[in-house]
Amino acid sequence: MFGLNEKEIKIFRALKTPKKIQDFLNKIPINFEEGGDTCYSPRMVLKNWKAHCMEGAMFAAAALRFHGEEPLVVDMESTEKDFDHVICVFKKNGKWGSIGKTNHAVLRYREPIYRNIRELVMSFFHEYFDDSGKKNLRSYSSPVNLKRFDKINWVTSEKDVWEIPDYLAKIKHFPILTRSQIAGLRKADKIEIEAGKLLEWEKNFKKN
Repeated sequence: MFGLNEKEIKIFRALKTPKKIQDFLNKIPINFEEGGDTCYSPRMVLKNWKAHCMEGAMFAAAALRFHGEEPLVVDMESTEKDFDHVICVFKKNGKWGSIGKTNHAVLRYREPIYRNIRELVMSFFHEYFDDSGKKNLRSYSSPVNLKRFDKINWVTSEKDVWEIPDYLAKIKHFPILTRSQIAGLRKADKIEIEAGKLLEWEKNFKKN
């Protein structure tokens, strides 16, 4: 299926629900890209046993697709002083939820309780701030079905699949704030900033 080998099929077969996918994704160390920028396919995430948000979103999308769901991702765009965040989105009982890979205590899994994508994205807004406390989330894309990239074998490619983030960067994004709202934003509290510094994986972690 999708060019997966027996070991990969066994892994994906066990990831039957968004919750199980998120739990598995949490076990994978963060990809610090110490050797340079990467965009691993799901196969290479398993092979290298690390992933950043884009790679994690694609992995989650592939796992959902394995079980008959649509492989959908959403790009959340920040200011130039921060990083964009990509999530895998899914629908259950008519409501949207998301799976995500991050090294921080926030910007994580969202339960499928949101009526639409904007509502889901806005659940990340107050958590999306930098070390100075500035809130930086600005826009989001519609869900992108990764089936459109089947021609590059995005699930099992052993090369970086830059076509996907390049596409996400170019498509239409919907702003979430007006200029006056941006001007009136209050910075996160000091305790929030300190909590935001909590990391799941340190750069010097040791692999088992």
